[in-house]
Amino acid sequence: MFEFPQFSKHSVKNDVLSGLTVALALVPEAVAFAFVAGVDPMVGLYAAFIVGLITSIFGGRPGMISGATGAMAVVMVSLVSVHGVQYLFAAILLAGIIQITAGIFKLGKFIRMVPHPVMIGFVNGLAIVIFLAQLGQFKAPDANGVMTWLEGADLWLMLGLVAVTMAIIHFLPKLTTAVPSSLVAIVSITLVVQFMGLDTNTVVDFLRTMSGNPEATLAGTLPTFAVPMVPFTFETLEIILPYAIILAAIGLIESLLTLTVLDEMTNTRGQSNRECVGQGMANVTCSMFGAMGGCAMIGQSMINVNSGGRGRLSGIVAAVALLFFILFASSLIEMIPLAALIGVMFMVVIGTFEWATFKLARRVPKQDFFVIVLVTVVTVLTDLAVAVAVGVIVSALMFAWEHAKHIYASSKVNEEGSKEYHVNGPIFFGSAANFLELFDAQNDPEDVIVDFANSRVADHSAIEAIETLAERYSSAGKTLHLRHLSPDCRKLLDKAGSLIEINVKEDPSYKVATDVLA
Repeated sequence: MFEFPQFSKHSVKNDVLSGLTVALALVPEAVAFAFVAGVDPMVGLYAAFIVGLITSIFGGRPGMISGATGAMAVVMVSLVSVHGVQYLFAAILLAGIIQITAGIFKLGKFIRMVPHPVMIGFVNGLAIVIFLAQLGQFKAPDANGVMTWLEGADLWLMLGLVAVTMAIIHFLPKLTTAVPSSLVAIVSITLVVQFMGLDTNTVVDFLRTMSGNPEATLAGTLPTFAVPMVPFTFETLEIILPYAIILAAIGLIESLLTLTVLDEMTNTRGQSNRECVGQGMANVTCSMFGAMGGCAMIGQSMINVNSGGRGRLSGIVAAVALLFFILFASSLIEMIPLAALIGVMFMVVIGTFEWATFKLARRVPKQDFFVIVLVTVVTVLTDLAVAVAVGVIVSALMFAWEHAKHIYASSKVNEEGSKEYHVNGPIFFGSAANFLELFDAQNDPEDVIVDFANSRVADHSAIEAIETLAERYSSAGKTLHLRHLSPDCRKLLDKAGSLIEINVKEDPSYKVATDVLA
């Protein structure tokens, strides 16, 4: 399944430069999510390094960036607050094992069942979440330590630097694409702030504000190996299992949906099952090196792709560069203005949000537009896993309701005097009742044939409907023949015994999805 990444010569420069850009943007995100989870900032930075490196090598989507994420952090905080960080590492270990198992059993293919309206709602929701997360950077502690919005000159300076950053990212590619515009913007704004002595918040200011420690720094050491220090008992398993299942599900959903988005952007195809294994390997490793775990990050992935990163090397460079910053160049990273990183993320928001959504209100069915809005709102108000689950369920119910109306039958009396019903449309739980209303057992002749050549028997409700129909004709003293049923349906109908007669001639063979493309 795994092979060492091969780097094509024409992409090495783009991958290296885009990887460096991503590494700079990873720092405040990893720190922020560590505080959300209630752990030390280094636990988040180590996660960004480990998850980013392992998924770049072993994952199923070249160019996708993974690291510590907010979606998983909000689940972790309750576990950490009650049981401590060691139980978090144990939960991450179990979550990683669950993800690897999902990949081995090829469950990644089910991401294809997510409808397109849910995908649009997903990207729109995350774009809004990313935008709202940046607004917190426009606050600073007052004399009493209370976070308040910036005002006056401080606010205008921040807005000005953000605007210049966004302008560089937007206009530089029109002049040259030799270097990523995001990297140029970050470096340029940092140099301007330092040489002009502008008083604006930097990465180290953000770290110290979040931690409440005026001496806090990003300088760190290599992560060290340590098995989670928890008792390996059923009591521990009872504590961590619910969290592990939720973390594994959120991680895979966000990663596989991000994979799908990047597939569409780059016109390539990732391997969903391999990504499941890669994410699981990364989280298992995190648990052994004191990191909080993570999954794919759509914001950083968009930065990478838009900066020219297409290969595995871009993710590897981002992870290694992040570790280098922690070990040797923390002072350089700490001086980066938050305004530069906010500008980069605002451009990510603009590029991520599906602006055509507003036009879709008139161009797509109302139920699909409703799903888009629903998933967007639920993503913002709750979390990604709940939003996707709600979107899929609502889409499925709407699909069932619409297709329940599409079943009908034509009838005729053949040369032998038998009445033939030709059923059109799928028979399933939503249409079973309508299916039974198509027949008139009391007034039909003695011999009735039901032809399913243009129909599909989909579930147990359909089987029950057919058995009910057979019983009605049997009670009326009439013979019912079923024709052109699929093999799987014939097997399920065996229990109907002498009530029905099945003509197997010319029965179609229905094809099913395979794991070849997963």
